[in-house]
Amino acid sequence: MIIASGRSGRHVSALADHVAQEAKRLTGRTPSVEGMANADWVLIDTGDVIVHLFRPEVREFYNLEKIWVSDPASQRVRAS
Repeated sequence: MIIASGRSGRHVSALADHVAQEAKRLTGRTPSVEGMANADWVLIDTGDVIVHLFRPEVREFYNLEKIWVSDPASQRVRAS
């Protein structure tokens, strides 16, 4: 999984278009692309790799990185 940001909707759209074209060139398969209409959050599914491209404020709102942050408090074992 790749998570990246563009500076604006237009930038996100351009990045997504470039990534999709390169993925097709490298694999010979057209990737699935979702979210190009608004370009707030574009998801590109190449089959093996998922690419998430966000505008900065949208990336901050959804905060996908939190999935991999471990919370030490939740991992503590309580003695009975």
